[in-house]
Amino acid sequence: MESDDRRRQLDALRRQVASLEAEMSAVNADSQWQAGKFYTGFYLTAGFVLGGIAAMVSLLVNVVGATVVGRHPLEIIRVYLTFPLGEQALRLATAEGTGYVIDDGMILALGCCLYIGTGMALGSVFHVVMARFTTGSALAVRLMWGTVLGGAVWIVNYYLILSWLQPALFGGNWITDSAVLPWWVALGTHLVFGWTMALMAPFGAFVPYQRPTEQESAIVR
Repeated sequence: MESDDRRRQLDALRRQVASLEAEMSAVNADSQWQAGKFYTGFYLTAGFVLGGIAAMVSLLVNVVGATVVGRHPLEIIRVYLTFPLGEQALRLATAEGTGYVIDDGMILALGCCLYIGTGMALGSVFHVVMARFTTGSALAVRLMWGTVLGGAVWIVNYYLILSWLQPALFGGNWITDSAVLPWWVALGTHLVFGWTMALMAPFGAFVPYQRPTEQESAIVR
C-alpha cells in the first residue's frame, strides 16, 4: 500500500511538472519577438551589403571591358568623378595630370569607394523591392525585375537629374555625353548591377529564428 501511495504521488508530481513546463513554454513563445509580415529593416540592411558586392561586380566588368577596348581601366570612375571634380577628373592618371596635391591614384581609389558606396545605397532599395515582389519566384522573374530597376535608375539618374544638374553646377555634362561615356556602357553598368542583385537576392532572404523545443534540446544533449 505504501508503495502504491508513493507511485501515485510520483505520478501527480510528474503531471504538475509537465503542466508547469507547458505554461513556461507558452509564456516564452508569447514573449519572443516576431517580425511583421515584411521585415523592411532586415531587407534594407541585407540590400546594403549585397549592393556593395553588386557594385564591385559592375566595376570589375567595366575594368575588363575598358581594358579590352584600349581605354583606361578605371574610365568609369574618372567619368563618375566629373560630378565633384569637373572636367579635370578626365585627366586623372594621364600625362597631363590634374595638378591636385593628392595623388591621382589616391583620388581614383576614393572614387572607387564612392562608387561602391553608391551601389550599397541603391542595393538597399533594389533588395527591398525584389524581396517584396519576387520572393519565391524563379530566377527569370528576378532577372526581369533587375532589368527594369537597373534601366529605371539609369533613366532617372542620367536623363532626369544629371543631364541638367551637372551643367548647372560644373558647366558641363560629361556623364551624359555619349562622346565621353557611351549610353550603352552606362546602361550596361546599371543592368549588370541589377542582374547581380537578382542573382544574390536569395542570400538576403529573411528566415525567422526558431527556438529549439525541449525535445530537440534533449536530443542534442
